[in-house]
Amino acid sequence: MSTQDFLIKNISLPNGVVGDIAFKDGLITSVIKDSKLQAETVIDGSGCVALPGLVDLHTHLREPGREDAETVLSGSRAGAKGGFTAVSAMANTSPVADTAGVVEQVYRLGQEAGLLDVFPIGAVTQGLKGEALSEIGAMADSVARVRVFSDDGNCVSDPLVMRRALEYIKKFDGVIAQHAQDPKMTVGSQMNEGEISARLGLKGWPAVAEEAIIARDVLLADHVKSRLHICHLTTAGGVEIIRWAKARGINVTAEVTPHHLLLTDDLASSYDPVFKVNPPLRTESDVMALREALADGTIDIVATDHAPHPTEAKECEWQEAAFGMLGLETALSIIQKTMVDSGMMNWEAVADRMSYAPARIGRYEQQGQPLVEGSVANLVVINPTQMWTVDRDLVLSKSSNTPYHGHQLPGVVAHTFFKGKHTLNNGEVTKNGAK
Repeated sequence: MSTQDFLIKNISLPNGVVGDIAFKDGLITSVIKDSKLQAETVIDGSGCVALPGLVDLHTHLREPGREDAETVLSGSRAGAKGGFTAVSAMANTSPVADTAGVVEQVYRLGQEAGLLDVFPIGAVTQGLKGEALSEIGAMADSVARVRVFSDDGNCVSDPLVMRRALEYIKKFDGVIAQHAQDPKMTVGSQMNEGEISARLGLKGWPAVAEEAIIARDVLLADHVKSRLHICHLTTAGGVEIIRWAKARGINVTAEVTPHHLLLTDDLASSYDPVFKVNPPLRTESDVMALREALADGTIDIVATDHAPHPTEAKECEWQEAAFGMLGLETALSIIQKTMVDSGMMNWEAVADRMSYAPARIGRYEQQGQPLVEGSVANLVVINPTQMWTVDRDLVLSKSSNTPYHGHQLPGVVAHTFFKGKHTLNNGEVTKNGAK
């Protein structure tokens, strides 16, 4: 038998079966226990779980324009550290990713970094202004082959513009990823509207501002028979609308972020802007509704909404601070803590919500493949019994705005492989994925 590039022995697969995963020339060659297998690099996977490489449908890599906060390279490094083999880069860069030229630049920067697939997301409207459609067709036909379009950071609030976008993307099986937020109901909003916002004197962000747009857009998607994806769902009411829409057969998918599965609006009481995020942290009852919806499949995927900001944008008074928090390096641990360790999901379900489903929604052909013979060797090895402490000074992102600083989290990502390249080796990111 030929020598393999890598052999991971005694590793638990997502379904709980223990096997040996061998791969060569970027493809998995075996997933069964075989004492005869030999490899250039042998890894002891005892006590660890192998998952297909994670796919993030929602990140902000900031380049071009805000390289002080993040670059495609630094974001790729953070992604590899977190077990990701593909990330999607949102369009709210400077210049905005509303032309073929910009998305091709982001795509090529991802290729040069070589640590994971970087899939640019194209803007729905020119300049994210919500008025005229962007160069959607040109971005779809570009080298980047964009299939996901979003004005994230802004809601496509005009129903006619949203309808036209949903109609346009049908011809190449694209999807509109909507930042559901009625802008007129959230002018100047700082946090979740409720008892805590009233007590703190911070302008509230009502749940209905999110739910009203979700309701409108699922009806539009149904009307034109197109694909709709709801970004960062945060409310119990929003969950019920998605559940209703799916029961009617409407082609809608939804995501939840790790921070909305764990953190609640009471953290704003500290006035620490690290907890300021768009959409805002909600109540405990919302958090539990989101967990239940992720477990039962009403919410299709986990997406980080990784939003790096430089120090000066966060270390200031709450009202002046930027919205957003880091997510790539902690996502899998948060999902283990909230969903796996609680018994609400098993590792097979994690593989679906964090790999198979996001790859399917984004139409990322070489991602989200099961760990079987012949699949592309995109995989992550996690030690679920090991604990680690989050340290904002040690993150690989160029920014440090993690809300989990000092938290002890379960699940250490030990290895990441991208197309058979070892991009994370015993917790250390390799240079461009060493073999």
